[in-house]
Amino acid sequence: MKKLGVLRYSIHILFFLLGINALSAQEEPKPIINASLVGKVIDASNKEPISGVTIQLEAVTHSVKTDGEGRFQFVTGQKLPFTLILSFVGYEKKKIVVNASPAVIELRPTTEDLDEVVVVGYGTQKRRDLTGSVASLSESLLKQNVASLDQTLKGGISGVQVTQTSGQPGGGVSIRIRGGASIQGGNEPLYVIDGFPIYNQTESTGVGSGTPVNPLSSINPSDVESIEVLKDAAATAIYGSRGANGVILVTTKKGKAGRVQLNYDGSIGKQQVLKKINVLNAPDFAALRNEALSDANPNLGKFQYLSQQQINQLGAGINWQEEAFQKGKLNNQQLSLSGGAEQVQYFIGANYFNQEGVIKNTDFNRLGFRSNINANPFKRLNVGTNISINRTTSQVAPSGIVNALLIMPPTATLYDADGSYTLRNPFENIFANPIATLKETTNTSNALRVLGTSFAQYDIIKGLQAKMLFGVDLNNRTDKFYLPSNIYEGSGNNGIAGLGNLDTYSWLNENTLNYTSSFEQHNLNVLVGFTQQEARNEVFNAGAENFVTDDLLYNSLESGSTIVRPNSDTHSWILHSYLARINYNYNNKYYVSASIRRDGSSRFGADNKWGNFPSLAISWRASNERFFKTTFPAISDLKIRASFGTTGNQEIGQYQSLSTLYNLNYLFGNKVVTGFASQRIPNKNLGWETTYQYDGGMDIALLNSRLQFTMDYYYKKTTDLLLNVEIPWTSGYASSLQNFGSVSNKGFEIGVKSKNLIGQFLWSTDLNFSFNRNKVLTIGAESESYITGNYIIKVGEPLGTFYGTVTDGILQKGEEATKGAFTGNAIPKAGDRLYKDIDGDGKFTTANDRTIIGNAQPDFIFGLTNNLSYNGFDLTLLLQGSIGNELLNINRQNLEMFTGQQNASRDALERWTETNPSQTYPRAKLDPAPVFSNQFVEDGSFIRLKSLQFGYTIPKQLLATTGISNLNVYLSAQNLLTWSKYQGFDPEVTSGSNVQIGTDSGIYPASRSLTLGLSLTF
Repeated sequence: MKKLGVLRYSIHILFFLLGINALSAQEEPKPIINASLVGKVIDASNKEPISGVTIQLEAVTHSVKTDGEGRFQFVTGQKLPFTLILSFVGYEKKKIVVNASPAVIELRPTTEDLDEVVVVGYGTQKRRDLTGSVASLSESLLKQNVASLDQTLKGGISGVQVTQTSGQPGGGVSIRIRGGASIQGGNEPLYVIDGFPIYNQTESTGVGSGTPVNPLSSINPSDVESIEVLKDAAATAIYGSRGANGVILVTTKKGKAGRVQLNYDGSIGKQQVLKKINVLNAPDFAALRNEALSDANPNLGKFQYLSQQQINQLGAGINWQEEAFQKGKLNNQQLSLSGGAEQVQYFIGANYFNQEGVIKNTDFNRLGFRSNINANPFKRLNVGTNISINRTTSQVAPSGIVNALLIMPPTATLYDADGSYTLRNPFENIFANPIATLKETTNTSNALRVLGTSFAQYDIIKGLQAKMLFGVDLNNRTDKFYLPSNIYEGSGNNGIAGLGNLDTYSWLNENTLNYTSSFEQHNLNVLVGFTQQEARNEVFNAGAENFVTDDLLYNSLESGSTIVRPNSDTHSWILHSYLARINYNYNNKYYVSASIRRDGSSRFGADNKWGNFPSLAISWRASNERFFKTTFPAISDLKIRASFGTTGNQEIGQYQSLSTLYNLNYLFGNKVVTGFASQRIPNKNLGWETTYQYDGGMDIALLNSRLQFTMDYYYKKTTDLLLNVEIPWTSGYASSLQNFGSVSNKGFEIGVKSKNLIGQFLWSTDLNFSFNRNKVLTIGAESESYITGNYIIKVGEPLGTFYGTVTDGILQKGEEATKGAFTGNAIPKAGDRLYKDIDGDGKFTTANDRTIIGNAQPDFIFGLTNNLSYNGFDLTLLLQGSIGNELLNINRQNLEMFTGQQNASRDALERWTETNPSQTYPRAKLDPAPVFSNQFVEDGSFIRLKSLQFGYTIPKQLLATTGISNLNVYLSAQNLLTWSKYQGFDPEVTSGSNVQIGTDSGIYPASRSLTLGLSLTF
């Protein structure tokens, strides 16, 4: 009841504010009396006219713009002198008193980008004063219509590689800032949202199937005001043991003092899969199956599956992709109220987002509320709170569904004659009817997340501020799962139900002192603080089988006659930290910044709980030297930077240094007895993965800051990698987690910002290129390499290196005796695939004849953004690309088996036969042994028109009597065009694994979307 009272009170306040806004909108506009003032606006540096400058007469609403020659004319009834306010992008805003007509007014180019205040760790700085590598996401990319805030980073910032791990609604992305270094630890960056640190990691409840929903999708991207990415150690060391993978600072929208504003932004749209994979139709598959059966047992003839007459009557058969894929709907609605006075500012927002997947019965929706309030109740005191409450619901695609859609034979039926589902593939390979699995499986994930911070900041004396911040992150997720008895997966158990719950909370307390002082030419800022954060996770799941009816789904576990053993677990961690930072500059020319953080983490060994993470950075703002302006007049600004620092990585899970226990069941007599056994050897010296990073950079602005370059070269070395090291079996264990090994990343980044055209027609361009070279330096005292699946971790090679066989054509008739040993088959036959003999022993074996066949690391990545506007029209487009990386196409490997037990790629039409002695594709064969080879490692390079948005803003004079201050209509597209040679669904894909990156194994495909939106402000 108390909660309802608060809600009712909030609604009353909302309607009261809306009423005030409506009354103010009804005020009559002031009349304009005819009179004349003419003039010209020119550039103060080169005396050239400036077109498109907005000139407003103070105290009235009337304004004009200069023409192509910089001229303007006012029609007004006021008498001289006039007070004019001039504003234009790229120039300083100017307020001037004009005593005579005509008037010539000079505007100075602005260094607004350099004066921009950006968020850094535990504070803010002007961009001109930064000594570290800090990049900001552009405002235009923040407006993209995406499901989660991390997706806005694609192609937007140099050194940041963002790759989709799943295209399903609410799906996640993998982010690498200046490359990945950890092999068994976390590689994702640290997110700091309104001061609260979050590591974006999904934990399983043990219930359900498929790719988990991205936790960051619970946060509304429309609430985000700015995103900064901290890349080098000078910027990230202040986050110590969590800064090794980079830091992403997210600041949400705040209210501003002034008029109350009611904002609405809504859009609806459609999305569809980018492409479909070409597979065999029914007649072609029947011919393939006949061939495979005949190859296995030629005595039974050529038509062991279907006769030619039956094949001719088949028709196209079932296209399982067509049955599963759909055009999904998009709906995004955002409403916010903001404003305030000098002492209190507020932002209140609500959001509804719904996304139907491109695969049927998959969707994601979010309902959220945000309240950000800042207040100055007393002269020296500033307080504020930021809180978001979001509820998400997802229907998740079951595991393996995409692969099943591809390999299900087109001659299989969707329904049996009695109208019930055909349960499974009718041939030797057993897999379920994918459409039945999609439509009938209940596989939902519901989450409620409350994320908030509150702070109080007090000015003790001039320049000295004390700040205390508290924050909480509460996340409760419930997974619900049911397999009914009328589909293959549930038929053997008469229905399978499961419920899982994950309850997590994290609390944060930060206490800092910040001192700022300037005397003569010296400028000083000092920060010291103590922080503490604790998190706890509790998970529980239960299930049952053998139900009398499917109608109750998971809602009556007790009605299942077979109870699935329940599971529960809990774990927690604590981090205590001391931090300090000093920023000093002399005369805004010579800068020094030093920081240190001391972290104590519960995750590590008893003798290695604490770690120190220092950094040092220097920079020289050469453009502020006396000689510079006269010697280099075309250079507006030049700063040279250098930094070194140490950061850590604590993302290894909990209790890894301890000898934890696990339970075992034993049968003593007629009773089952539960006992416990040690799970690992304790390691009291287990410590951080430590990253040392050097960075050298340059920031340069040319032509009155219309052209800006940022360049960085960096070298990162991560040592003390956490690896499971093999130990003698006499210990009773196979391996032990220890600090072994090292990996390096080095690279070059360049960012370019250009104001190509200014005036009535505006055109600006942002371009970024990133080159990163990853290398394994050591993996233990004596080891040089080890193999994990289809990959190898090898000293001197990058992570993500594919390790497999190399194809060498197809065995032809008459070559069985000379080349048959290179097929790997005991009895070689014409049409078998040939492989290279890597070890030179005169025969081919999978175990001995593998080699490096590619790598998933790109040569370079880039992003290109163009923003154009003219006379109310605006256009934003983003091109994104990755060049030189390779992908492992597991879907293709499955489709090139040519077994006749499952469907195959259209390339099967070119398979080897006696009449078509192909050198590329092998013969049909009923039971081939799958061999991983370079045949399935493809060029994953791509260039994509990632985002395109076209809009029109209605002229303000047409809205004068409506109470609407701004109205914009826009059309937005995502993933509109892709240029790539990759044969899979989408080249922008990865498994999310640290080592097995670049694997496309039945991942939910990405989609192309088109939305129509309306944005208006009252």
